Amino acid sequence: MAADLEVVNLFIIAGGTLAIPILAFVASFLLWPSALIKVYYWYWRRTLGLQVRYADCGGYRFCYACRGKPGMRPSILMLHGFSAHKDTWLSVVKYLPKHLHIVCVDMPGHEGTTRTNTEDYSIQGQVKRIHQFVETIHLNRKPFHVVGTSMGGNVAGVYAACYQKEICSMTLICPDGIRHPCETKFDNHLQDLEHSNYTLNIPLIPTTPEEMEDMFRLCSHVRFKIPQQILQGLVDVRQPHNTFYEKVFMEIVGEPSRYALQEHLHLITAPLQVIWGKKDQVVDVSGAAVIAEVLPGCRVDLLENCGHSVVMERPCRTAKLILEFIILQQDTRGGTKKSY
Repeated sequence: MAADLEVVNLFIIAGGTLAIPILAFVASFLLWPSALIKVYYWYWRRTLGLQVRYADCGGYRFCYACRGKPGMRPSILMLHGFSAHKDTWLSVVKYLPKHLHIVCVDMPGHEGTTRTNTEDYSIQGQVKRIHQFVETIHLNRKPFHVVGTSMGGNVAGVYAACYQKEICSMTLICPDGIRHPCETKFDNHLQDLEHSNYTLNIPLIPTTPEEMEDMFRLCSHVRFKIPQQILQGLVDVRQPHNTFYEKVFMEIVGEPSRYALQEHLHLITAPLQVIWGKKDQVVDVSGAAVIAEVLPGCRVDLLENCGHSVVMERPCRTAKLILEFIILQQDTRGGTKKSY
């Protein structure tokens, strides 16, 4: 009987011990979902071997995550989209070889990178800042591969046009900055915004869990089931930055940023890969044909049943396509097959 009581006591103690972290997790999920989201990203970066670092230049600080070291193969610089952050790329980095040198930077004013009221957040202004970042961490000691999605794709393309010698190859994922011949659902929203003199809510700047869910429906063809608490957490994380997001949005939809990529396409000399979701409701997939017409040598990969959030919807496929393209370009230049 005594032994049985000891066993019972042991289970009670063990159960109580386990209950503490479980209750803490549940409390965080219900009461502080935004904190839980930050912990989630921290844990994922740690699991993937990414380190968060800072680069200071003349009072301006860039925040970035990196893995690996520069080597024989080109480094990869990854530029996220509007109102996102460096952790956008975690799902893709997961499927890239660990020995590749990867750099995911917070775009100007986003997340951990310096934000100022006087900053130029136009596409051209962001290109200048990213070049400052590249020089600060000496990424351009040898040509590197740049990847950009959405707004980041616009910036990446203009960067490649302005700093041709620094880029060995590039991947643009559903880039904006193109006059696509077919209108999208977002184009209709944009027209409504313009007619209202931008007094209506901007679909890409949600302020409630319901608007956050609407944004996911707009940006993603794949329907993710996201708990209400997580939606609220995402809203809470973004809420303090919404005024800044509005400022950036007005910059990138205005002149001369709106079609900056298209206006610089003829200056791009690096091998180009374009990845696009066929069901993109933000930037129509017809933009891929516009790019291919100006740069007929580019590689175009169109993804079935995929929307604007290619990185989130098809991370494994995206990583595989990028890696295949880099290997192909290295083999073409070097004449020998390299192991990745």
